[in-house]
Amino acid sequence: MDPNNTSYAVKLYVYDISKGMARQLSPLMLGIQLDGIWHTAIVVHGEEFFYGGDGITNCPPGGTSLGHPNSIIDLGTTEVTEEIFMEYLSSLGESTYRGNQYHLFEWNCNTFSNEVAQFLTGSKIPGHITDLPAEVLSTPFGQALRPLLDSINIAPQGGNTFNGHYGQR
Repeated sequence: MDPNNTSYAVKLYVYDISKGMARQLSPLMLGIQLDGIWHTAIVVHGEEFFYGGDGITNCPPGGTSLGHPNSIIDLGTTEVTEEIFMEYLSSLGESTYRGNQYHLFEWNCNTFSNEVAQFLTGSKIPGHITDLPAEVLSTPFGQALRPLLDSINIAPQGGNTFNGHYGQR
């Protein structure tokens, strides 16, 4: 990176944690077509950042147990330096994005990616990703499965957890 360049690329890595099963089974089970069950992460400053049951985590891009992303969406650029960004993440990890606050439908990786994208670029992540939980819960089968799905805690392996301690990744 050019030391005089104050602009950094921001990408959204999108993974289908169902590995294609949602596309095949959702019409039968839910009565609606889902293209995937999305896990997202923000890639900036050469690292991938995501939220799950372990809290805020980072790894090299594509370095989780999920493998390569299904798609990469260019969210634009940011002027937020790595130091300021790490302080921001540390603050989030101490407050609103602790691991014990993770909830599959209401407070998840996509909520985190959306908030971080807005902080970095002023833009949200695509609505078809953030609207997925409401889509699933709008179906009778989604409502029937909710107690089971509420107990699911997603934490892709392969990263370093922040736990709100800046500089101790």
